[in-house]
Amino acid sequence: MRVIYLLVITFFTFGVAQAQDCERIVKDCEELLKSSDGGKDFISDGQVYTAFLDREKAEFKTIFYGGTTYRLATSAGSRENFVVFTIKDEEGNILYSNRNYRNSPYWDFKIDNTIPVIITTELDLDLKVTGCVVMLIGFKN
Repeated sequence: MRVIYLLVITFFTFGVAQAQDCERIVKDCEELLKSSDGGKDFISDGQVYTAFLDREKAEFKTIFYGGTTYRLATSAGSRENFVVFTIKDEEGNILYSNRNYRNSPYWDFKIDNTIPVIITTELDLDLKVTGCVVMLIGFKN
């Protein structure tokens, strides 16, 4: 009976700690939607894309609408470059990857034509192998 009790407590404690860690990372990621040049902040699309990763990738599908300026922001902790994200079109063509830019925590871009995309997030395994990854998508009109 003690073993079962210990396992339940351990699982619950890990789950609570993981949730608290993800909540903190969401707040860090929200800061990345703020404009650094004193201009208008990016407005969140209302979704918090979250995944707890352990040497794996998470995939999210969304649509970027033509005529809109976006900021895609990611975080996985106090260091800004833990997350690698890649944006692909439906055919699998890479439109952007922050891997080519030292894992920059955000990217600003303008879309001319509406396009469905697949965004893959993963941890840079040279820096962190497991943890909560948060992605936010903000926009300006």
